[in-house]
Amino acid sequence: MEDKIRREIITTADGSKTIHLPELNEQYHSKHGAINEAKHVFIKSGLYHTLDIRSFNTIDILEIGFGTGLNAFITLLEGEKINQLINYVGVEAYPVAIEEALYMGYPEVLSIKEKESVFEDLHQSIWEQAEKITTNFVLTKRRQFFIDIEDKNSFDLIYFDAFGARVQPELWTSAIFEKMYEALKKGGVLVTYAAKGSVRRAMQEVGFIVERLPGPPGKREMLRATKPE
Repeated sequence: MEDKIRREIITTADGSKTIHLPELNEQYHSKHGAINEAKHVFIKSGLYHTLDIRSFNTIDILEIGFGTGLNAFITLLEGEKINQLINYVGVEAYPVAIEEALYMGYPEVLSIKEKESVFEDLHQSIWEQAEKITTNFVLTKRRQFFIDIEDKNSFDLIYFDAFGARVQPELWTSAIFEKMYEALKKGGVLVTYAAKGSVRRAMQEVGFIVERLPGPPGKREMLRATKPE
């Protein structure tokens, strides 16, 4: 779908950029701050919550919607800070062009211009192949529709960062969340910026234990789902 729609790069409230799709009135990240949203939803409520529950030699993360690579990049940086090994799989049906991704300028906004080459490596890595980006971070990018995911008991954490249910309701159904449930190991966690009641009910329908949490800037709530042990 995204290949056919006009795209604009806009600056969000925290100074970081995102891609806006004007015909859909939708964007890849929150207009209230792309970096702030990534840190709150996926790092604070996802990565650090999961690491608080148990310790890992290597934590296996699946991202639904690799997009601009922002979530992967911030996760890589956090892994370096705490010396955590991370195996990261990013699924994207419509990859962002490398030139477009690099124009986001996330290393500069984060005041780590020395990491520009690392951000470039995320986007220049070969699709469908595991690549060691840093000592602590292995990335596999998969060009795949979410409904075609067939992983079983493979991941400790899922970042669910698809376009919103208003735009693509088919990505927020029990059929999709059943795929996510099966992909997680027992005790695994899924986090998303979404908080709609229909999304929460779809998660519960397939067996998740679902929590409402305070949302990132501009959103009152978000959801975190756990697969029972």
